[in-house]
Amino acid sequence: MFGCGSRGCTGLPGWEDERQRVQAGKEGPLPPTLYLGLDGTGIPMRAEELQGRAAKHADGSAQTREVKICAIWSAESRDTDRELAEFTQRVGREATRRRFEQVARPVVIGDGAPWIWNLAEELFPQALQIVDRYHVQEHLSNVAKATYRNRDETARHWAQRRHQELEERRWRSLTQALARQAARSPEARNCLQYLERNRPRMRYPDFHAQHLCTSSGVLEAACKVVIGSRLKRSDTHWTQRGSNAIITLRCYKLSGHFEAFWERRSQKRTA
Repeated sequence: MFGCGSRGCTGLPGWEDERQRVQAGKEGPLPPTLYLGLDGTGIPMRAEELQGRAAKHADGSAQTREVKICAIWSAESRDTDRELAEFTQRVGREATRRRFEQVARPVVIGDGAPWIWNLAEELFPQALQIVDRYHVQEHLSNVAKATYRNRDETARHWAQRRHQELEERRWRSLTQALARQAARSPEARNCLQYLERNRPRMRYPDFHAQHLCTSSGVLEAACKVVIGSRLKRSDTHWTQRGSNAIITLRCYKLSGHFEAFWERRSQKRTA
């Protein structure tokens, strides 16, 4: 597991250590399936770290910057002519350490953000791609709430029908229901585009028949436990360097590599 600020962690001791240790691990036999999850979460930053940042708030102010996180877990021809983005390189190194590409079924799972699939295609073109099922259900529920404001029971029933259609892969019925709302609902239009863009990654009956995980709960927990519980505390505002340093140390600790990291650091200091 590792995380990295939106402009990277270059120059930090933990980042240098991670970059230099890329050999595949040897911790016992490989499971038949490994999941590689990618996500992002915002953390509060100091004002000087937000200069020139695109604002999401109505008043035009930016308050956070994104931390991207990668986790690899088990539940049971690449373009080399150009330099990969820094975070992409880190994902590749972590995948090498965990022998992700050596398993019978490598699976990349995410919330549907385009950057996740771009990275997956770049590094792991052979991997199966799955959109987190709960994120899709959340999109559909948001459409229901926006469409049937102040009609909670109607919204709940509409969302339940859409969730069932998703689970049973009744794609035509699902998209027709959204299309009927699209003319007057931007949420429905956006959701329809989201579904069409990710349709091959939503074959949930097929995935379940193969006993594959279709939710990114491990990754959601990583965002909350690794990043949120430490960097999103009340009245905290971080610098880029400070947040990256804490993220690096937390990832080493929670991934079980903290003692080995400090041992290597001590050896470098005494050499």
